[in-house]
Amino acid sequence: MQKDHSPLNGPAPGLLRYYKFFWYAFGVVLVDQLVKLIVKFTMQPGQDISVVGDVFRINFIENRGAAFGLTIADLSNEIGIEMTDETAKLLLTVFSIGAVVVIAYLLSRVRDHRSGLPFFLALILGGALGNIIDRVFYGIWFSGMNWYEGGLFEGRVVDMFYLDFYQGEFLGINMNLLPVFNLADLSISVGIMAVVLFQQRFLRLHQERSQEIEKQATTEGTAEASEVN
Repeated sequence: MQKDHSPLNGPAPGLLRYYKFFWYAFGVVLVDQLVKLIVKFTMQPGQDISVVGDVFRINFIENRGAAFGLTIADLSNEIGIEMTDETAKLLLTVFSIGAVVVIAYLLSRVRDHRSGLPFFLALILGGALGNIIDRVFYGIWFSGMNWYEGGLFEGRVVDMFYLDFYQGEFLGINMNLLPVFNLADLSISVGIMAVVLFQQRFLRLHQERSQEIEKQATTEGTAEASEVN
């Protein structure tokens, strides 16, 4: 017997799964922006609050680079490609928007995937959107309180979490192993690492669970046919 997914009986399960993971991404954006606004309105740039000694601190900065404070202009200049901060920021924002479109498309394609893959893609999507909001709108929304000149697409990403594990150089740039970051950065990093490390496992789980569901459906269909006869 074919199940009826008409509006009277509620939306189809696939539709519920589709929106569920996008709501997860929206939740990441909401929490990320809430934390950023609290920091921005209660702290001054450069202010530092110790949480666990010198290891974990709340350190309010507004960076002009990528995740974890990496600066595209600095990296490009180190390898011989001259680029202004404004150009680097615009390229980064355009790239991020393009990546969000691709991730959203992938999430819509794997919404029925019976593994953790959609969840971790939702983390990446939410984190990317959270930082895009900073870059695109913070230069306008907070123009009266920013310590930098901003505008549309000229905002800076608010970072606040600092874990002091290691300090050294990368391509001639003084960096920390885990520089100041925010929840969006963390969400992106966790999502990417999970997808890279567990991709094969996600595919295997999806195949196994799909086979179990097909087997169960076949068994139920046989039982219903026997009852009819």
